[in-house]
Amino acid sequence: MYDLRSIELGNTSIIEMAELLSSVFPDSKKFSPEFLQWQYVDNPVGRVVGFNAFLEDELAAHYATIPVLWKVNGESKKGLLSLNTATHENHRGKKLFTQLADKTYALAKEMGYEFVIGVANANSTPGFVKKLDFKILCPLDAYLSLSSKHQDEKPFNSISLWTGDSLFWRFQNPANAYRKGKNAVLSSTHISLVKAMLYNNETVSVLPLMKSKSLIKLHIGWNNKPTGLSIKIPKKRQPSPLNLIYRPLTNHQAPEAKDVCFRLMDFDAY
Repeated sequence: MYDLRSIELGNTSIIEMAELLSSVFPDSKKFSPEFLQWQYVDNPVGRVVGFNAFLEDELAAHYATIPVLWKVNGESKKGLLSLNTATHENHRGKKLFTQLADKTYALAKEMGYEFVIGVANANSTPGFVKKLDFKILCPLDAYLSLSSKHQDEKPFNSISLWTGDSLFWRFQNPANAYRKGKNAVLSSTHISLVKAMLYNNETVSVLPLMKSKSLIKLHIGWNNKPTGLSIKIPKKRQPSPLNLIYRPLTNHQAPEAKDVCFRLMDFDAY
């Protein structure tokens, strides 16, 4: 029988979770104890909400969400961003992820969180929709462009709310070295000449400047098209098409796609 426990944040627990995530995702180098400390503990909006599954004190599975602030249908709400999930290869096929997610959302509702939002790939989307009652808000678009700017859009009724403290925290990610281009925050990708476009704002002055000015920008999001000449990457050419998913935890309607603006920095791809 598995023992499902709310995530603890002592040094031993953080190391244990980092080891599990690193073993399940060996190609990812980001899951260090320092990364989880930043992601789970240092977030100024709040600490991680999630559960671990143990079998005789062995960590078998892990699911974590972190607090975020959003304007949803014109109202400010505190919710959770669904992030890290991992099940050790010796414990798969036991429906542990579903159990951990159900426990997480029940606890989150008790704590006053109003929704869970996340980005799911083609493989994980059906599980979130069919087993965990998420709604697909929209597929995320991907563009390549020389521009760091986005087209001017109407004010959106549903958009993430970043404060000075949360912006500062966001760009302290120990797994990445962010740089400031012309009025933009950029991140490295697996292609050296392509930089991911995270945030378009001239006020982010704490970051070092990007030396090169002729970089191809990768824009990922929704209602977030770059200005000027750009190439939209077809879904079949994307390594894993991404969907923005949403689950209300209180009695409110999920936003409509036309009212949502979602940006690369609003989730943890880079």
